[in-house]
Amino acid sequence: MRFSKDYVFQYIDFLATQPVKRVLLPDTLGILIPSEASKYLTEIIERYPTLHFDFHGHNDYDLSVANALEAVKAGVKGLHLTINGMGERAGNTPLESVVAVLNDFQKDVKISVNEKALYKVSRLVEAFSGFRISANKPVVGENVFTQTAGIHADGDKKKNLYYNDLMPERFGRKRKYALGKTSGKANIENNLTQLGIQLSDEDLKIVTQRIIELGDKKETVTQDDLPYIISDVLDSHTIGEKVTVEDYVLTHSKSMRPSTTVRLKFEDGVVEEHASGDGQYDAFMNALTRIYSKRNYHFPGFAIILCAFRQAVKRTLFVKRLLPGN
Repeated sequence: MRFSKDYVFQYIDFLATQPVKRVLLPDTLGILIPSEASKYLTEIIERYPTLHFDFHGHNDYDLSVANALEAVKAGVKGLHLTINGMGERAGNTPLESVVAVLNDFQKDVKISVNEKALYKVSRLVEAFSGFRISANKPVVGENVFTQTAGIHADGDKKKNLYYNDLMPERFGRKRKYALGKTSGKANIENNLTQLGIQLSDEDLKIVTQRIIELGDKKETVTQDDLPYIISDVLDSHTIGEKVTVEDYVLTHSKSMRPSTTVRLKFEDGVVEEHASGDGQYDAFMNALTRIYSKRNYHFPGFAIILCAFRQAVKRTLFVKRLLPGN
């Protein structure tokens, strides 16, 4: 259409005489911009109003979703889409994004895709195909409904001050609040509320500062780590007791599984345990798990354990004793 429109019309003139139910109009190289997609498709559909046209887009310029929207506006009857945008080169037009866009910006078009199933299907396809999707991929990416900046978390607390239609609940997901370098008080307060923990303003400032420090060290902090961080910075004996990694040995050989011996110091004594694993970190974790299981203790969050493994000696852990039956 860009360089030889007459040839395209001559070809479709021939197809119109054949027993063809659908005619596919592909942007095989992914080179169209939205204005071109709109112009070319409108010309074709107006010239052949009785034919059923589908549009097949590629994402080489990251414009496939915009082109799909323009195709629907132009009057195409079908779209070729793939889960997670799978396809050669930069991939095909992603189903999940187009579903959200059409539902929000082309309300005269009715589609029957269940939005709440998109995330689960996306993960299932990712697992079986090995085609990994980025954390910031719209709709189905792991981070797209995670508020990182404190100002956005604060807006959520204030009756959804920054509300838009792209809400996580539509896709069977939940809003999360990241903990790390850019965390503000609002992020942490939202996580604490979900855990049922309340802190004074002064204590909250101290905890916030510690989380920012961990973020500066590139550590990953999760909601499960918050009780242990609180115990650390506030020296709260109501949260749990201090546990120190006194010593450890990591072994690795050519034909044997990696193993480790870890010695932890509790307030009432020292416990040592040996374990093997698929790697040195796995062995380290298995040894810790054995120790905690023996003492009926809740296992610490990932960030705290990762700190222990990386920094190894003299890293303080925090645990909370489980009540009988828990």
